[in-house]
Amino acid sequence: MFKWIHRAAVSVAALALSAGIATANPYAPYKGTTLVVNFPAHPHYHAVMKVLPQFTKETGIKVEVDLLQYLKMREKQTLELTKRKGDYDLIAYVVFSKADYVYADQLENLARYFMNPKLSDPNYDPDDLIDGYVKNIGVVGGKKGYLPGPLQSAYGIPYGSETSVLGYRKDILEKHNLKVPETYDELLDLVCEIPKLEPGMGGLASRAASGHQASHAFLLHLAPLGGRIFDDNWNPIVNNEAGLKAAKALKKIVDCGPEGAKTFAFAEAGNAFLQGKTALFLDTTIFASSVEDPRKSKVVGKVGWALHPEGVRRGSQTGGFGIAIPRNAQNKEAAFLLMQWLTSRHGDKLVALAGGNPSRYSTHADSDVNAKYPYMTTFGEALKYADPDWRPIIPVWGKINADLGTTLSKVLTEGLDPQEGLDGVAKRTRAIMEKAGYYSWQ
Repeated sequence: MFKWIHRAAVSVAALALSAGIATANPYAPYKGTTLVVNFPAHPHYHAVMKVLPQFTKETGIKVEVDLLQYLKMREKQTLELTKRKGDYDLIAYVVFSKADYVYADQLENLARYFMNPKLSDPNYDPDDLIDGYVKNIGVVGGKKGYLPGPLQSAYGIPYGSETSVLGYRKDILEKHNLKVPETYDELLDLVCEIPKLEPGMGGLASRAASGHQASHAFLLHLAPLGGRIFDDNWNPIVNNEAGLKAAKALKKIVDCGPEGAKTFAFAEAGNAFLQGKTALFLDTTIFASSVEDPRKSKVVGKVGWALHPEGVRRGSQTGGFGIAIPRNAQNKEAAFLLMQWLTSRHGDKLVALAGGNPSRYSTHADSDVNAKYPYMTTFGEALKYADPDWRPIIPVWGKINADLGTTLSKVLTEGLDPQEGLDGVAKRTRAIMEKAGYYSWQ
């Protein structure tokens, strides 16, 4: 529906032009408006800050940014979105906030803006947006509620798209005549071969700390190995054969990882790779900028990037942010113009060149962007496999995620049998879902 709505707006604009109707500057009515936006303190949005003056120069619309640490940003938004008149005209959010905000009717449906020829840019090209992220970040209304389907609507646009990719030490693999792993079998063989060939070096740096970190690491493997948290009827299947394979894969990776791997969060896993203590890194694309920063990295120029290895299918993570207009915003039309400008081909390229994570296929393939960041073409290819159903985007996911991560930590550190642990998660998850009403119609 997101793309259909926009095409309808393009048709209206085209008819106006063909009829010879004079066109005015669409930004003129909003010149002098000051928008207040809420963004996270995150590398992508640090890049956005660099290009906002260009938006003001081109449009005359001013932008004030309330830049907050992610958890504080979520807390502040939770309060702001319940006011009669909110202070924020545009917000950034992570995907699991979509479930809460849309369910509470706190975000604008974007149809009315994309259907308005005075606001909708006919050159916007929604087909160029990373498809998996449009589905994951912005759309609701399909069979599961949080993904596309016949009754879908768009409430946000992806902005700062990330997915999982494999970073590898080119020098280490070349030294031992090893190939870059393309499949999970190859990956799992390599992670334990590296420590034998390079004493003191771990195979792959992974998150593993109790809670969200361990759950995230498990989910990285669950999708490509063919698993899901639920079947189509909301029955927990995290403990099936695919789930068990994912848990065992994570345990093998951690057991063959660098010293301290069992307690790594994202920062510790990343630092192990940056300091040369591990040969492989499998996580988000946002990490790439740190690898080539000599202030942080001892492996500058030594790292290559490849697609997330294939299991029974391709299925890399969906992470990153989207941007949306709150229902209680005071400058909604001007906010839409900012949203549209930031996520346009023009704005996306500017942000990418400033060090952000682009959200369009064309930006990943752009020659100027690749001249500065040679890995962008690979990342664009990886984003084609970004799985919008990598994790369930439902209001009770926080409870399930915490339980899954705590249980997996016991598998990694206390010797809990993986099948026993996942069986317990499935049982407790079913109780959570039953209490939330997911089985009321069965």
